[in-house]
Amino acid sequence: MHMDNTCFENRELSWLRFNERVLEEAEDERVPLCERLSFLGIFQSNLDEFFMVRIGSLHDQELLDSEARENKTLMTPGEQLRASLARIRELCDRRDRVYQTVLGLLSEQGVSIVDFHTISPQTEAYMSELFRKDFLPVLAATVVGKKQAFPFLQNKDIYAVAVLATRTDKERIGIVPCSSRAFPRLIEVPERKGCFMLAEELILHYMPLLFPGYTITSKTLCRVTRNADIDADAIYDEDLNYRDHMAEVVRRRKKLCPVRLELSREIDRIALNRLCEQLGLTEKQVYEYDAPLDMSFFGGIRDHLRQYANLFYAPRHPQNSASVDETRPMLDQVQEKDLLLHYPYESIRPFLRMLTEAASDPTVTAIRMTLYRLARDSKVVACLEEAAERGKQVDVLVELKARFDEENNIEWSRRLERAGCHVIYGIEHLKVHSKLCLITRQTPEGLRYITQVGTGNYNENTSRLYTDLSYITADQRVGEEALTVFEALLRGETVDHVQHLLVAPHCLQNKLLDLIDGEIARTKAGGQGHIRLKLNSLSDKALMDRLVEASQAGVKIDMIVRGICCLRAGVKGYTDNIRVLSIVGRFLEHSRIYIFGDGGEARYYIASADWMTRNTLRRVEVACPIPGESEQKRLEAVFDVMWRDNSSVREQQSDGSYKRRYPGASATVNAQSFLYDEAYRRANGES
Repeated sequence: MHMDNTCFENRELSWLRFNERVLEEAEDERVPLCERLSFLGIFQSNLDEFFMVRIGSLHDQELLDSEARENKTLMTPGEQLRASLARIRELCDRRDRVYQTVLGLLSEQGVSIVDFHTISPQTEAYMSELFRKDFLPVLAATVVGKKQAFPFLQNKDIYAVAVLATRTDKERIGIVPCSSRAFPRLIEVPERKGCFMLAEELILHYMPLLFPGYTITSKTLCRVTRNADIDADAIYDEDLNYRDHMAEVVRRRKKLCPVRLELSREIDRIALNRLCEQLGLTEKQVYEYDAPLDMSFFGGIRDHLRQYANLFYAPRHPQNSASVDETRPMLDQVQEKDLLLHYPYESIRPFLRMLTEAASDPTVTAIRMTLYRLARDSKVVACLEEAAERGKQVDVLVELKARFDEENNIEWSRRLERAGCHVIYGIEHLKVHSKLCLITRQTPEGLRYITQVGTGNYNENTSRLYTDLSYITADQRVGEEALTVFEALLRGETVDHVQHLLVAPHCLQNKLLDLIDGEIARTKAGGQGHIRLKLNSLSDKALMDRLVEASQAGVKIDMIVRGICCLRAGVKGYTDNIRVLSIVGRFLEHSRIYIFGDGGEARYYIASADWMTRNTLRRVEVACPIPGESEQKRLEAVFDVMWRDNSSVREQQSDGSYKRRYPGASATVNAQSFLYDEAYRRANGES
């Protein structure tokens, strides 16, 4: 089948469209002011990670093979870099304008971020004294010259840079680190209550005190972003155990080459050239901003305004599931009927209560879990430790390759081992991303299994912020297959045959293709094929090709894709029957739902896997069928209300852009608010 490239969107450009939707939330006047600050911070942290991972990877690809082409839009690494960087400049200009807008709105609330152009002489005298007393003794200034090498600039830290001149010597560069635990980032200024200055602006202003004997001819603040796309398997050292190897990976990552230099002001051309030369950057990789280089200080502003409820989203708290009896043991309840929890609307407590019971229940002989990202003070780990200390078999796969969580997971693995848990660290060349928990009980009838399959991490903190699904079942067939998955992991292998679960890397993509084919066959036989998908990302070319084929066959395909979507909807002759929505709102949409067909023959799944090649072919992922009618109806209802959303939703256009859907004359439907209201009603016994 001939496939037109206009059906597809480049992955990097699609991700930038997603981050644009995040920025739109910061622009949206309907969003409370302090939440708009949060979205600005999320936009920046997203963009930092994009440079560290994707831009870094494209630079590496260009060095390896500049003529290589990606498989969707056939762009070379260089073409992707140029298109991405041009788009980023546009978005950052827009971000700077949003920043100025929210500054104006903050001033109406009595909060201002000032610099030395806007403070009184009395305040300047106070700041001078503050600098000399609290800053000057702890700052380390470097003059780059013949005897002093250019210092290593830490990833994402802020530095003050000055061009230094004397009467007899040529210009030199002076560098001062501005990121330190020795002083606060946000300094309260005694001009009035709610008046703040950023520490880096204070340091930049008083740089002459740090470089006596020099004249400062030009100065700026700078921030370097370094490549973080390091292949843990490629640098594997057999002389190290795997945990020590991953610690070495983290150490090396911190010193990878720069991919971006951000400046707060224009600086002397000679000095800029020297900075670029030292960092191995070109001028195209330099960005000059009007907004602060790091917006994490907004957290302090939010805390300052916490008393003003109207500046924040209304408080919402996860509710007790109406399907759970708080007076009875969870293990008994799950043995009787399946349980589907929907976070953050419903609380994670029933799962934690079940795990706590399992740790002490004399009939429980073993607990097995896969751990990817954990809360800082993890109750899950505490339960596993208790179970091991009580003599139960506890097998835990801790994925040390969870990007940017490696150091945390290394520490968790050590703690679990100290408690007597059997800890394994994943499989060579594959990440274990599945969310799987298996509890084994010895009963008079023999071994019985309780299995939990989730779409999100075992993290009590993110369960209040991310929408995720958690399915708990005593179905023996699911338990036996979950045991097969764990036994393979313990051997360092993957499963290649399952009947009920879908398990990547060998039994997910192929089975999804079969399920799509089933809807194509239904349509060709005179019925109406229907596919509904809720995903974080869609980029798997094999699956997208088959979705195009299904659309051409007349299958109706409805997709809710929060982030990357490399398939364009509504392209005439190819994706006419495909619609794509994206919801970016108060809670991060993280759950994955696959529904194939309608009515009694429909197949329902929840999964840890997005439809990306990395998930389908390069990770261990698990999708679980949901057979119960009541649970299926809940999944239908969740998908339906999200499809009707006209508050936070954007609909993808045939050119890959997104258009916001507004209520118009109809009532406003905010899916996340609706689902929370429903959770409150159910918890209170209302139908």
